[in-house]
Amino acid sequence: MKLIETLKNIWKIEDLRKRLITTFLFIVIYRFGCHVVLPGINPSDLEAMRNFTNSGLMQLLDMFSGGAFGQASIFALGIMPYITASIVIQLMGMVVPSFQKMQREGESGRMKLNQYTRYLTVFILLFQAPAYLWNLQFQVNAAGGQAQMSLPMVIYLSIVLTAGAMLIMWLGEKITDKGIGNGISIIILVGILARFPGAIFQEFTSRLGAAQGGLVMFLVEIVILFAVTAGAVMLTQGTRKVPVQYAKRIVGNKQYGGARQYIPLKVNAANVMPIIFAQALMFIPITLAGYGAHQDANGIGGWISRNFGDMNSFWYNVVYFLMIVAFTYFYTAITVRPTQMAEEMKKNSGFIPGIKPGKKTAEYLDSIMSRITLPGSIFLGIVAILPAFARLFGVNQQFAQFFGGTSLLIIVGVVLDTLQQIETHLMMHHYDGLMKSGKLKGRNR
Repeated sequence: MKLIETLKNIWKIEDLRKRLITTFLFIVIYRFGCHVVLPGINPSDLEAMRNFTNSGLMQLLDMFSGGAFGQASIFALGIMPYITASIVIQLMGMVVPSFQKMQREGESGRMKLNQYTRYLTVFILLFQAPAYLWNLQFQVNAAGGQAQMSLPMVIYLSIVLTAGAMLIMWLGEKITDKGIGNGISIIILVGILARFPGAIFQEFTSRLGAAQGGLVMFLVEIVILFAVTAGAVMLTQGTRKVPVQYAKRIVGNKQYGGARQYIPLKVNAANVMPIIFAQALMFIPITLAGYGAHQDANGIGGWISRNFGDMNSFWYNVVYFLMIVAFTYFYTAITVRPTQMAEEMKKNSGFIPGIKPGKKTAEYLDSIMSRITLPGSIFLGIVAILPAFARLFGVNQQFAQFFGGTSLLIIVGVVLDTLQQIETHLMMHHYDGLMKSGKLKGRNR
């Protein structure tokens, strides 16, 4: 079979084999840490915390952390503080001249920005860790358990949580450098997939327990899930091709150019990043309001919890949708640079037929990106809020997360990106790719 032959070819490539093994080992370390409970916390007292993360935005946060949030693990805060810090640094790159300069400095500038991102991550963790511990104390004590957080205990456990989150960040960076795929995205993917078997089993058993037609409804849900997944794949891979004509150049006895090529402008050039960015920001108000909501349900903390702590609420989905559209335009603007593309074409004697080289070409490319980004961002936002509609039709809370939304789009985007990197290794060593055509579209194409 072709699949078995492809797997054999993957194993034959020494560099690819080492990268896959390294990635697997780092994932094992991450999953092991997700089950290490914080010092001084009795695991038997965590039932209330697990119930707290079975619904609403806390369920999604627990899923992003691979269940570590509800288990009071040393990895409880997960990778989201690092994602939040990355958002802030990229926003500063749009408005602060010194950060813009670092973005243009290539590898050295990228290393400086990464260092600033790490510092900001630690700063965010210094606020999130105590907030998490206070909420943990409230949930455990409300359920009859014992979790007394004195000031020295809060300081000590905050250091542990901060170290755990920084270790996750380090694992993600090492996967990117020595493994396969984007490490941070793979860690999020693993956390999501860890919940899938339990979610689908719970939905299956609940449908079987229905009065009639339960199994049929379950099969219909599976078909819809595959259809939504296919739509997400199409969104990820959709492109608009722009023709580019290269003029003939003769250097010595060789002729260069003269052929027409195409620039594939992606409908969703930002991929899954707008979803991750929007979701990270949606965590902030509920995290800050969590403790206040316990103290005053009618105050500002209670209002935020009611309107933004429930993923089924109207205002949560409206704000979430608008943020995804906005972040799609933002991330497309910083990843697709029409001016730079126009300059590169001009340097290589290329031009778009009917469009003057230089500024006019940049304006033309920018107008095309604006037109194709609008429907792409709207469709991305619709797919992101589909789980809310799935829950309206009685789909289990955990299983509904895979009917689109953050979970499905991250799974599709990360899997395609990783497969594209594996495809590249296979093609470089003259093996058949993962697809018969040898063309698997990923984020970088």
